[in-house]
Formats: sequence, structure tokens, C-alpha cells
Amino acid sequence: MESHVIKPWLKVTSEQIADCRVFTVHKKLSRKTTADSDRTHDFYVFDSGDWVNIIPLTANREVLMIEQFRHGTEGFTLEIPGGSVDLDDPSPRYAAERELLEETGYIAEKWIPLGQSHPNPAIQGNLCHTFLALNVRQIEIPEFAGTEEIAVRLLPLDDVPDLIRQGTITHALVMVAFYWLQLNEDSIRL
Repeated sequence: MESHVIKPWLKVTSEQIADCRVFTVHKKLSRKTTADSDRTHDFYVFDSGDWVNIIPLTANREVLMIEQFRHGTEGFTLEIPGGSVDLDDPSPRYAAERELLEETGYIAEKWIPLGQSHPNPAIQGNLCHTFLALNVRQIEIPEFAGTEEIAVRLLPLDDVPDLIRQGTITHALVMVAFYWLQLNEDSIRL
């Protein structure tokens, strides 16, 4: 059985149509380059920098989770710390360290990169870098000056699969982070 040959679309034009602070929206006119077609189509994409997610673990195998109100779902979510890699961050790991401290007041003794994934390649080109932060401990109380308001929760790591099954953890990138942890479990001593 032969497979259909596909080719990348050729970008003809790109126009920024919105600047939403944490991302921009572009309208891209692209041309299909497969031999049997020569049509164009508009595509709308979100452009943003890369993101980081952190699974922070205490020495007692408790995962440091955060709870916050999310405007997309108009409800509370249970997540792991994370955020954007800022332009002045020298690396995704630096951004992960910064985000962990800003959101929770915790630092980690050891950092392990777990993997990276595209959050939604249909409309985004950025990556989410996932890190494991081991032996976390609190060094300060976080102060929330902007739009963030976060409650810190310590939960046994072994409870996470049930929290996902029960629908308590619903954030897709958080689930991906725990999958990265599962894939790397054999090479990490927890």
C-alpha cells in the first residue's frame, strides 16, 4: 500500500494582526505545494516564546503543586509551576529556576531536564521545556504583584495518577510533564 506523499506548505505572506502581551497572532497565507494542487489558504497562528514546566519534589517525595484561577476555563486548576522563557533568560533552565522561586518561594538542590514538547503545533511553534526539581525547599514567601494569585499545595507524588484519573488535574501540559517523568523514571533516583 502506497502512502500519499505530502510536502510542506510554502509561506507566501505573514501579517501580525494582534499583540496580546504574552503572544501575538499572525495571519499567514500559505501555498500548498503538493503536485496535484496549487491552492492557497489563510492560517492563524499564535507566536510566543518557549515555556517551562517544573515538577518540584521534596526530599519526602511530595510534589509541590500550585492552585490558581484560570480565565480560559473560568475556574481553579491544580498545576505545577511554570511560565514563559523571557527574552532576557539565558536558558530554559534559568527560566524554570526563576518561575519556581517567583510562584512558590522554593528553590531546588538539583535540576534534571525531562523533555520538551510542542504545546499545540496546529497553531503554535513554541516549545514547553519540562524539568524535574529535586529536594525543593522554601526560602521565601512569594509576593504576587501582577495578575497572579497562587496557593501552594504539597501532595504525595504517588497520588498524581489518581488526581489525573479523577479529573482534579486537567491541564494538558501538566499531564505531559508527569508523562516525561514516567519515561525518565528508570534513569532518575527519586
